[in-house]
Amino acid sequence: MPQTVNAAFAAFLADTVNLDPDRTESARSSRDWLYGQIASFATDTTFPRLWREFNISYGSFARKTKIRPLDDIDMMIGLHAQGASYFDSGFGPITLTVASDSNLTAFCDDNSYNLNSIKVINKFIKKCEGVPQYSKAEVKRNGSAAVLNLKSYDWSFDIVPCFMTVVESNGRNYYLIPDGSGNWKKTDPRIDRQRVKDINSERDGNVLNALRIIKYWNRRPTMPSMSSYLLETMILDYYAGYTVSATQYVDLEIPNLLAYISSAVYSQVNDPKGIQGDINDLSFDDRNKISARATSDKQKADQARQFEDDGDHKASIQKWGEIFGSEFPTYG
Repeated sequence: MPQTVNAAFAAFLADTVNLDPDRTESARSSRDWLYGQIASFATDTTFPRLWREFNISYGSFARKTKIRPLDDIDMMIGLHAQGASYFDSGFGPITLTVASDSNLTAFCDDNSYNLNSIKVINKFIKKCEGVPQYSKAEVKRNGSAAVLNLKSYDWSFDIVPCFMTVVESNGRNYYLIPDGSGNWKKTDPRIDRQRVKDINSERDGNVLNALRIIKYWNRRPTMPSMSSYLLETMILDYYAGYTVSATQYVDLEIPNLLAYISSAVYSQVNDPKGIQGDINDLSFDDRNKISARATSDKQKADQARQFEDDGDHKASIQKWGEIFGSEFPTYG
């Protein structure tokens, strides 16, 4: 059991918050193997034509912002549009219209050339069910993804089919992914990944641990939880406007982050990809409860810091335990 605050946080991050390095390596290997299995679907002429150059891993696992448990891994699988075109009014779902000589016509709405994203996902599900190694796997659709649960892993794979748009008038191109209702929507995980990488690098590589530990705080049943992506965006916004380098000691970062969250939760949080606008969809009641908890825990964090400054590491560790719960190491 640790006898200093630094040792307590090091143990907490290593044993409770951050992903286990060996499991992370195993997960990446299994993900890469699955990419290879999906590539073999190209031999089926009824399957949508694959465009492997547009495959991309996304989500918190790919951004290195995921905390324990490692329960899901997100993958986007690039498809060839085969002459299809898309219409985006800017106010609703995107419609993707396929060419009449494309094998994508098999996945269109009845009596239409509009590509139905649910039918595309269902084709992925059918093919995954046919892979011998996956004979005991559970495969189902969940929103915009085909979810593959393998008996041999604790984590599932969320497999999302996608197309790449042409470069639009704003100089950008986008991934088109299922919207969960049969149509399509824009996204761009490249921006999210690069933003995390850039901000963490600009702050001496110390942002990731602070971000992950606040994600752990957010998940505790002491208040309504924000979505992981909303919280991540909020914390990155904080560091993007933070002129002093982040420290390697997360206990020094926590009070400032909690103070920021207590006020920022009431404000607009813009999608860094410039697609969705304000992503802060929390109710006013939830904002109040989150702000109150952040304010209360910020005060406790200040007390813990003062105990440490006074040389009372036992009292400091106990106070940090009030913030992070029973999984936080005890003094000993």
